[in-house]
Amino acid sequence: MPTHYAGSATEVLALDTFIKLTRALESFGGRLARRNSAGGLTPSQFGVLESLYHLGSMRQGEICAKLLRSGGDITLVVDNLENHGLVRRERGTEDRRVVVVSLTEAGQALIEQVLPGHVAAIVEEMGALTAEEQETLGRLCRKLGKRDS
Repeated sequence: MPTHYAGSATEVLALDTFIKLTRALESFGGRLARRNSAGGLTPSQFGVLESLYHLGSMRQGEICAKLLRSGGDITLVVDNLENHGLVRRERGTEDRRVVVVSLTEAGQALIEQVLPGHVAAIVEEMGALTAEEQETLGRLCRKLGKRDS
């Protein structure tokens, strides 16, 4: 659905591209959600578990930076994961203000169980694009995401 904004050609192109990007992301995410490829975890919960799985224990602030989420959002997500016994928080020994989040054995087991199916679902969804198109899309998304304000 193109924009109905009656602006300059540059404005219309930018808005149309933004609409396509947003709709593609929402559609992609919706299809993954319907497949339950994340094992019933929210995208943020999955992101926290996956980050801890691949990168090891991290401070909450580091998790925020990795997932591009606010401190309040990650605090709530970590609270819920901790309540389900999937992560644990520990205060830093040298600086008590530092809170380090780690996977528990249950969290490790869950992400190891869910991750292969999630990856398979993503691979299948990305099958709509050739390998070259996926590389191009990746480069373009990185360029757009890294753009200085």
